[in-house]
Amino acid sequence: MTQKNDTAILILAFLATVALLGGGFWLLKDPILQMLQDSESSQVSSEGSDRGGGKYLQKRLSLGEQILVGADTTPQKEAGVKAFGEKDFEGAIAEFEASLQDRANDPETRIYLNNAKAANSNPIIIATSVPIGGNLNIAKEILRGVAQGQERINQNGGIQGRPLQIVIVNDDNSPKIATQLAKKLVENERIIAVIGHNSSNASIAAAPDYESGQLVMISSSSDAKKLSEAGDYIFRTIPSIRFQADTLSRYAVNRANIKNIAICVDSGAEYSTSLKTEFTSAMFADGGRVTPIDCDLAASNFSAETAVSQAISSGADGLLLIPAVNRLNLAVEVTQVNQRRLPLLGSSAMYTIETLRRGQAAVKGMVLAVPWHPDGIAEQSFSQDAIALWGGSVNWRTALAYDAVQAIAKGLEEGKIDRQALQKDLSSPNFVAEGASGAIRFLPSGDRDGAALLIKIEPGGKSGTGLDFVPLLGQ
Repeated sequence: MTQKNDTAILILAFLATVALLGGGFWLLKDPILQMLQDSESSQVSSEGSDRGGGKYLQKRLSLGEQILVGADTTPQKEAGVKAFGEKDFEGAIAEFEASLQDRANDPETRIYLNNAKAANSNPIIIATSVPIGGNLNIAKEILRGVAQGQERINQNGGIQGRPLQIVIVNDDNSPKIATQLAKKLVENERIIAVIGHNSSNASIAAAPDYESGQLVMISSSSDAKKLSEAGDYIFRTIPSIRFQADTLSRYAVNRANIKNIAICVDSGAEYSTSLKTEFTSAMFADGGRVTPIDCDLAASNFSAETAVSQAISSGADGLLLIPAVNRLNLAVEVTQVNQRRLPLLGSSAMYTIETLRRGQAAVKGMVLAVPWHPDGIAEQSFSQDAIALWGGSVNWRTALAYDAVQAIAKGLEEGKIDRQALQKDLSSPNFVAEGASGAIRFLPSGDRDGAALLIKIEPGGKSGTGLDFVPLLGQ
């Protein structure tokens, strides 16, 4: 009888131990890492020509366990992500710090370092979706703003005492991929908000999934008018396209004496067609006009020579370029054919190092409307911190991505930390946060309450190209 009881007790103890260990292993599994490492992911192909075939979604998301920006790979970074994936966070911290000694301006490593430091402190988790495989320079510009915002928050004690972790997402600026990734992010309830996407097309495509999943999306660079109608959970720290249109029109008519302007548009980009429509209305209101020419950067038979010839022969006295970021090279080609015969205006998409590097003398004197410039505001602490962190000046994409992080932090500063509470705080008429570009307030549409400023391409030594973007005097 006693032997039977002892045997039963031993069996029960064994089963309890197995259950406890199993439960312990389950508890140790980080649900974010589990999501990112999950092998059951549907395949997604890029639109048009698929570069490399189907892509598994888990290869496009990382908290720190894989490298997405392959251009900035170092042996230490590789060792860091390996340690992070094994949950050796102290080892990951050491390796990421060593990698940053070699490449201080690598925002991916900076984010992973902050994530590793926060891993065991009950972090708040958000995601940022950027076009690493679509436009690497722009992706890194946005990631620098996110990283700088994360670093500032965590160094100041976090949000309600909790540090911030960032999941990096690579959407290639593809609407199809962005939509698939949005569904994936909505599924994980630990993700409180998403900063992204870069292109208006990607943001507009993904917005319905964020809206239905009640996951706040704040885009720092999608300014198409259509996004204003996307829903209550959709916000942006870049002002609406109307501000660019009005600012460019007033400059063209009142200062540059451009009364009859031609436009090169990108029919495949929602922001581009939005800006053309808004600018055309603004020019009419300001006493100018837009002369129609056949200049569609998305057309299969696009010809820069034909576009410039039509503009000149139609009597245009100026040319506005509104490219999608993936067709920036075609806009620069137009400037080279133009050879400064017509005064040039440009959208904020042309504020990239590639415009200066490729355009050279052909883009000298071009005027752009942008939401932010480091020398265009009185508050300089963000710019000074950026120079210290990244080794040089940053542009509006970095500043407005930083603003998106600050808006999220402010929205979660008090009260419950969840998706619905964040949306309610951001939507409040009393909401205000301080960012790189000044006060951050949202209109009922989710748009940033802000304005645009004018910058001009002039000779200078800051960019290393012989040209710089500088604020236009007297605006």
